[in-house]
Amino acid sequence: MGAMIDLICSRRSVRKFTEEQVGREQLGEILRAGSFAPSGSNSQSWRFTALRGSGLLPELNRRVKEAFLRTEFSGDAYPAKLAAKRNSAKEDYVFYYSAPVLIIVSNVIGYTNAMADSAAAIENMLLAAHALGLGACWINQLTWLNGDAGLKRFLQKELGLPQDHDVCGALAVGHADGEPPAAAPRREGVCRILEGDRK
Repeated sequence: MGAMIDLICSRRSVRKFTEEQVGREQLGEILRAGSFAPSGSNSQSWRFTALRGSGLLPELNRRVKEAFLRTEFSGDAYPAKLAAKRNSAKEDYVFYYSAPVLIIVSNVIGYTNAMADSAAAIENMLLAAHALGLGACWINQLTWLNGDAGLKRFLQKELGLPQDHDVCGALAVGHADGEPPAAAPRREGVCRILEGDRK
């Protein structure tokens, strides 16, 4: 198995981090990997906003908790979204798992490929973090709260997100605290190979 395939198959989501900071050079490499992801018509319309050891992280967490309190989700919404709303009411809730770095990926509102392009960039950055010996986790909470005007104003005013952007995802990045979990078994029957002549 090639080194890249090994890297992909050994990546895990990390949700517990040490207090050790991510190096600026490492963070730069992760962001660079994101910028080399494919995008529709090579639009590259994404924006990567990295908060590294920033005093804004606790304030952002507070704003996210408040936004969850204001936001109502239907009872049949994605279960993780409902769980996040419940958990946000807890005093110790930290949506980015207290990682020393949070990378927010935003893209143009109404752009058809915004989510697909951003997802490709996020996966590149997850793999780059793993290749650098770091842990990372895909974070959805900011995306679920795109409709909250108060949080959106904070993201634009304090973090500089463009006014015509929505958040498409984020990554918590840091040094893993402990060994990552083993891979869950892969589901059977999800891959098909069709070959041979059709008549």
